[in-house]
Amino acid sequence: MNRLYKSLMVIQAAAAFGSLAVSVSVNAAEPAQLAKPDVARGQAIATQVCAVCHAADGNNAGAAFPKLAGQHAEYIVKQLKDYKTQPGAKAPARNNPIMAGIAGALNEQDMANVAAYFASQKAKPSYARDKNDVALGQKIYRGGIADKGIPACAACHGATGMGIPVQYPRLSWQWGDYTVAQLNAFASGQRPNSEPMHQISSRLNEAEMKAVADYIAGLH
Repeated sequence: MNRLYKSLMVIQAAAAFGSLAVSVSVNAAEPAQLAKPDVARGQAIATQVCAVCHAADGNNAGAAFPKLAGQHAEYIVKQLKDYKTQPGAKAPARNNPIMAGIAGALNEQDMANVAAYFASQKAKPSYARDKNDVALGQKIYRGGIADKGIPACAACHGATGMGIPVQYPRLSWQWGDYTVAQLNAFASGQRPNSEPMHQISSRLNEAEMKAVADYIAGLH
């Protein structure tokens, strides 16, 4: 069911993207210097395109896609750039055909605009689903696993999961299933845009991934 839901949402996203060129200026020349982010313009882009998967305010209802509400604007911009194939590269740092198309249609100013809009939205609470995961998840998040060379998640993402702009994303209240999917993607090399996360994730087993992701879902 989750796979079917995701497929339908991706189809809708593609359709929404097809209308982006008409309703929002895209593929415009890159501005010589970025202006202060225009949150209203960012909201227009979010409403017309991003809302299909991420919801208009970034608080999507299912774990197939990440919550963007309250995420650091700088981190969102970095991820949008990672979906583009950069000069001299053979492939984008993150491989996703739908996101590549959407990111490729936005110039740097509009990336900053939509990122600022989502960053300004308030994330809705999420909760750990399995009380049996909490102790292990808390241990990994706060203290790591020394004998496996796994550092504490809190060292980079903060005690409350708020992260650090640019370098480390906010994790607080993120969907647990989405976090598990990303940990697996980092571990397998499917998502190669963070070597530290590849090294860390590849040392976690599935039960540990699930526990720490479930703990993060309720962290604030």
